[in-house]
Amino acid sequence: MDIQDGADLRFPHLSNSSCKKPVSSLSELELLQIVLSSISVLTVMLNLLVIISVSHYRQLHTPTNILLLSLAVSDFLVGLLLMPGEIIRNIGCWYLGDLMCFIFIYLSFIITSASVGDMVLISIDRYVAICDPLHYPTRVTEGRVKLCVCLCWLCSALYSLLFIKDDLTQPGKHNSCYGECVIFIDDISGTVDLVLTFILPVTVIIVLYMRVFVVAVSQARAMRSHVTAAKLQLSVTIKTKKSELKAARTLGVLMIVFLICFIPYYCVSLVGADMLNNSSASFVSFLFFFNSCLNPVIYALFYPWFKKGVKFILTLQILQPGSCQANIL
Repeated sequence: MDIQDGADLRFPHLSNSSCKKPVSSLSELELLQIVLSSISVLTVMLNLLVIISVSHYRQLHTPTNILLLSLAVSDFLVGLLLMPGEIIRNIGCWYLGDLMCFIFIYLSFIITSASVGDMVLISIDRYVAICDPLHYPTRVTEGRVKLCVCLCWLCSALYSLLFIKDDLTQPGKHNSCYGECVIFIDDISGTVDLVLTFILPVTVIIVLYMRVFVVAVSQARAMRSHVTAAKLQLSVTIKTKKSELKAARTLGVLMIVFLICFIPYYCVSLVGADMLNNSSASFVSFLFFFNSCLNPVIYALFYPWFKKGVKFILTLQILQPGSCQANIL
């Protein structure tokens, strides 16, 4: 009887404290690990291409692209750290100890909060660009956007301390057995997180983009009505407006995909914090992380500069002297 019980444990030599093995068959777990690991590698590679492109080419050093760079960094960290951690935590066994579990949970909260903050900043950027275009160049500068991005990550790091305060003094306090890494959120922290990381940001994003959509439609109609008149004088203005409207459309798709992947995660968390540790909730966690893989795909579909940047990187043209000055737009 003891041998049979030991076979069901992750650490048979720790019969009194070891967690049990997953109930799924070994072949199913291996297939799931292969699929999720492939998505993790793809997420890292695609977002690394975005980071290199925006960082290297000076033509891409615009306020909007700086926000996309920050989002790409958070998506890159999702693929590099969070996805492998979730694979180990939910499908395999946590061999890394309580301290690494604490660090993983803390980084999870920081990266998630920073991603949400980036989305809010992107929606504000598009709102000002479309709804107040005359003041956009003076109000939204590279320096101010960089400062906002830094503050976003700093606030995320400080805000995330709220959720790991119990583990600061005793890592692994909420683990029920050895080989487990539990994310525990008490009722008060969960309510604060629900409001500040879900309800408030989603409301801001939806309200701003509804306003952007209304203004963008009216601007598109106005441009069509002025195409035949004063073409020479309005050509630059019309070209600029078209560029801004296209950017708004692209980032609108980005927002919709983000909300589709983001909302189910918090809907599950409304059931209770413990639900996030069950295998039944692992799907929504990976759906949320999968958004990080989809973002570069959206750039590839809608941004010609990203396709051109990837081509330059893969053909090693980026290593040529003065390549940072290349015309990539």
